[in-house]
Amino acid sequence: MLKYFLYVKSDFLMIIPFLNLTSLHQQVKQEIQIAFEKVYDSNWYILGDQLSSFEQFYCEFNQVKYTIGVSNGLDALYLALKIAGVQRGDEVIVPSNTYIATWLAVSYLDAIPVPVEPNIETYNLDSAKIEAAISAKTKAIMPVHLYGQACEMDKIMALANKYNLKVIEDNAQAQGASFNGKITGSFGDINATSFYPGKNLGALGDAGAITTDSEEYALRARRLRNYGSEKKYYNEEIGHNMRLDELQAAFLTVKLKRLKEWTASRQQVAKWYNQYLKQIGDLVLPVVADHATHVYHLYVIRTNQRNALQQYLQGKGIGTLIHYPVPPHLQKAYQHMGYESGSFPIAEVLADTMLSLPLWVGMEEQHVAYIAKSINDFFE
Repeated sequence: MLKYFLYVKSDFLMIIPFLNLTSLHQQVKQEIQIAFEKVYDSNWYILGDQLSSFEQFYCEFNQVKYTIGVSNGLDALYLALKIAGVQRGDEVIVPSNTYIATWLAVSYLDAIPVPVEPNIETYNLDSAKIEAAISAKTKAIMPVHLYGQACEMDKIMALANKYNLKVIEDNAQAQGASFNGKITGSFGDINATSFYPGKNLGALGDAGAITTDSEEYALRARRLRNYGSEKKYYNEEIGHNMRLDELQAAFLTVKLKRLKEWTASRQQVAKWYNQYLKQIGDLVLPVVADHATHVYHLYVIRTNQRNALQQYLQGKGIGTLIHYPVPPHLQKAYQHMGYESGSFPIAEVLADTMLSLPLWVGMEEQHVAYIAKSINDFFE
């Protein structure tokens, strides 16, 4: 590691953005253009062959019977909860540290998000803390495979079975991750994912999907995403306009063919980080749980000097982000729940110390070496 640092001049400035999709998109540009022309020339842009084809392809990838393409990840979470039977006043167990969309989906149904703290090492929902949060009103558990690492789904599913609860996986950051060899998004009763452009499998706009092995749930998801209608102009229930359009489905089909290759690339960058950042300052590096895999949607470090380090790296041309600076229970949107600072101390300490480093397809070892040397220089 130190030998490699010697090749990076102290006065050398390398510009490394937090996210760079150029390399990834250059690989598929021609295929994307062909896909666009095919959809354009078809004159069929909603609920057509491209969507059906992508849904089937994603079923094969995610090892589920049914995939239902929808408008975005938040809509996927909302529909999944609704289809699972969550109603006004029900409680849904959620992580205390997650992107706020997880909580919002529960709130859309006038249900109550019940936060449970994460494991301090993996940052995922701590399965050992869930049982204490279960009450007579609990309807479901919503594990989030945060930053790309699979939750400990065996223990979560065992608890759900014990208390007759539904499980809705939030798989927005972990397409392709697995636990005990089973892929995320295939454990729960009905699950949701996002294809936001920055995700490991990203559309060229908003997009999402629901996955399930239940034919009943799949039929209802298709109905609800399309105005509550199975047959045009006949509406069985009050539905929504939450469809995944043909263009995004076509683009996602092209990208899905490369996802395993791109995941391996992300995992290699993470390995470089693990090597170069070892034993620097007070850094805490990502920990992967036994039997879990990590697809590194994000590479997140922790340090008590997070804010100063972020500012220092910015001066070195290195982009970083904080995922997430304010946990949901301290957001203004949820002040009505009465939580205060200290209510969920693990989520709060993570919010104060976490920093996401650049990680994207096309990053090279020299980029990681430069970032690592800059971090090392900061601590020295």
